[in-house]
Amino acid sequence: MGFWDSFAAGLSEDPPRRVIVSTRTLREAIENTLIYGFSRAALEVVLPDELDLAWAGTGTPVEADTKRTLIDGHLVGFEIPQLVALARRVLAECDVADHGLAVLIAEYEKGSSGVDSPAKNLIFAANGPKPEMVLRDAVSNDILITKNAEFCLVYDRPITEAGLSFQELIQWWREREAMADTDDRDVGLSLHKRLRESLGENEPERMVLDVYSRRYGEHGFGIPALIPQVYLHYDPYTKYQRKGSSPLERQRMDFLLLFSARKRVVIEVDGRQHYASEDGRANTQLYAEMVTEDRRLRLSGYEVYRFGGKEFESSDAPSMLAAFFDELSSRMK
Repeated sequence: MGFWDSFAAGLSEDPPRRVIVSTRTLREAIENTLIYGFSRAALEVVLPDELDLAWAGTGTPVEADTKRTLIDGHLVGFEIPQLVALARRVLAECDVADHGLAVLIAEYEKGSSGVDSPAKNLIFAANGPKPEMVLRDAVSNDILITKNAEFCLVYDRPITEAGLSFQELIQWWREREAMADTDDRDVGLSLHKRLRESLGENEPERMVLDVYSRRYGEHGFGIPALIPQVYLHYDPYTKYQRKGSSPLERQRMDFLLLFSARKRVVIEVDGRQHYASEDGRANTQLYAEMVTEDRRLRLSGYEVYRFGGKEFESSDAPSMLAAFFDELSSRMK
């Protein structure tokens, strides 16, 4: 019995058998929908042109011996968020019968946790003075940077259900920097250098970025991008201007990972300024502000992970970070 037959049989039971959303069930449902909906010749056009899927299989698409092999070659490395996003596109853009995709998407959404609202603005990696912003259109949440825009980066493309990969950042950076004839590796190195500039002389944060960036070589550019110095809140006034108080703490996140539109991970590296005054004495007020903001972020659907500056003084720090990113990636699949 194939996946679709067993899937349909499970739904007919009383009570219905629980639907398992996995890379296997999603891939098979997508494959069956496309296999039964299109001829081989049509798939050779639909996959790259209508669904915007790049070929990542062995050989060439023409050499794929079956429809399933052809589809598989376009889905290399896809995990659940990317497959869910593709399933939505298949249903929205292809006039084909639904072989279980809608039920799997609904089950995924029912069991998902995370941020409810979609990402609209991504302002990050400032390597100079703080940008000044205004709401150009409050109804559309359209932000205009009125000053110091040259020092920060603004990702101005839609962020899909699958999150934001380093490959997507590379494509954006290539166009932004007019590097049309440059290969992905060199564009990626150029982007990494620019992202690293935003961290100044902060060696622990540089280590976090460098260790994660090695994952691009190990796992490919399709994995989520590690984005440094992302603006979360914007307050046009300084604490001095507000006489020591601020309506929202932590205007920037040290790092952000978008594993999907809903699954957002914040990574914070705590230096002494997070818990001590300038004279080096413990400051309970600073610590209270930090944990208050952590709670607010978690209740909003973000996951927050903190590293203490002391952890980076060990020679094992790179290995510790690599193991953390391995575990985090595995947990997000």
